[in-house]
Amino acid sequence: MKKISALLAALFCTLALAGCSSNYVMHTNDGRTLVSEGKPQVDDETGMISYKDANGNQQQINRNEVKEMAESQ
Repeated sequence: MKKISALLAALFCTLALAGCSSNYVMHTNDGRTLVSEGKPQVDDETGMISYKDANGNQQQINRNEVKEMAESQ
């Protein structure tokens, strides 16, 4: 019984944490749509936006190439 309770508690925590991270959508000037896992980080010194793509790879794009960035609904 304790194992089932522990498993359910772990499952609940995992789902609760997964619900906290939002995806962001970036629309570029050339018409591409980029989806980021979590909020992209903007480096003011370099002008680059760093984000993790749908495959989990770290990517960067120049801030001047991004027309719009919004949290995905």
